[in-house]
Amino acid sequence: MRLIPRSLSGRLLAVSALTSIAALAFAAFSIGSVLERFVIRGLDQQLDAEVAMLTRAVRPDGVLDQRLIVNLPAFEAGRRGWGWRVEGTRGRWSGGDPIVERPPPEPDRFEPPDMDMADREPRPGDGIASSGERVHVRQLSVPTGAGPVIVTAGGPRRVAMAPMREAMVPLLASLALLGGALALATAAQLRFGLRPLRRLRGAVADVRMGRARHVPTNQPDELAPLATELNSLLDQNAAQLDHARRHVSNLAHGLKTPLAALALRLAEGGRDPDGSLAAMVADIDGRVRHHLGRARAAAPGGGQRASTRLAAAVDDLVGAMRGIHAGRAVDAAISVAPELAVLVDPQDLDELLGNLLDNAWRHARSRVSVTACRKEGEVEIIVADDGPGLSPDEIALALMPGRRLDERGGGHGFGLPIAQELAELNGGQLTLSRAESGGLQAGLLLPAARK
Repeated sequence: MRLIPRSLSGRLLAVSALTSIAALAFAAFSIGSVLERFVIRGLDQQLDAEVAMLTRAVRPDGVLDQRLIVNLPAFEAGRRGWGWRVEGTRGRWSGGDPIVERPPPEPDRFEPPDMDMADREPRPGDGIASSGERVHVRQLSVPTGAGPVIVTAGGPRRVAMAPMREAMVPLLASLALLGGALALATAAQLRFGLRPLRRLRGAVADVRMGRARHVPTNQPDELAPLATELNSLLDQNAAQLDHARRHVSNLAHGLKTPLAALALRLAEGGRDPDGSLAAMVADIDGRVRHHLGRARAAAPGGGQRASTRLAAAVDDLVGAMRGIHAGRAVDAAISVAPELAVLVDPQDLDELLGNLLDNAWRHARSRVSVTACRKEGEVEIIVADDGPGLSPDEIALALMPGRRLDERGGGHGFGLPIAQELAELNGGQLTLSRAESGGLQAGLLLPAARK
């Protein structure tokens, strides 16, 4: 299981989600703390009033004068959790729901009995009343001649926690809605922010399909260097390809003169009685001219890649295969829509499909099928036969130039490698697999022509 997503949008969304959750959790904790202090303040005011009344009832000798005790209404009613306690060296006194466990008193500071108590503030704490109720207490140490007297007043914590819980429910709901809004905003931001990457991918696809020579350079600042490097790489590859094509063109030009001389010598009487040698020379000359034309067309300014109707090319090639392999009873099933067209030179398409069909016809027992369909910006062509087929290891060997897996017949083992090379040169690909009939299936992907 991957903890880090593979996509950039997934990573950015994960980081945003984690930071948003942490921020919302911190906000909930902070607001809860502030709210708790706010609701506790009201209880503290009641307890501080009771502590002040009890403090005034403590005499200088450390004894509580119960005649001066005037309980607040909450303490007089004897309600659960509301109670007080006074203790010192001269005795212990309590009222209401007495506090049996309270915070430890502050250490004795040995303050003089007559010190001014007006600025002394009770300190908070937690305790337990005799009824078992958890209480919030306020405690004050009163110095007397007999030593410090600890005055404690407490009230139930539920009195403060109940309104806090009521306030936290809508607060948490609001934070949850805020989190959802942040998630939607983050998703929209990622979709908008990563749009230039999607456009750049489309531009690279246009270059690969031959619809453009460069990717646009008007990119955001972060992608502009990448676009520049891509264009530099495309220019470098084009320059190297042009250099190689010039060598091919020079080689083809170098062969034209010897071929012309050979044709003239063969035309002399008696040198080629049946004309077969002249036909071979003419075939070689035609191939040289064809590759010269390809070199010129691929050169800068040579024009866009040609568009070829697929159905007509397949029909012509199937007719030719029936004549070439007239001695074999092979039936051909063709399913190619007439509107399908590919961005491939007609001669390249004939050579490419011709090699595949010739291979299928030579190995088929009784049937060869050709199907084609459009898949987004490509056309998929399937050529299958019902022959013996090839194993995965044999398929890898079949695409190696000069390797013949079947020594019967007059082939030289270059048909499938040439088809693969032509497919790749035209922006496509060739794959071999086992057909449903058990024979060999050649899957050809070629760039589709625009409608």
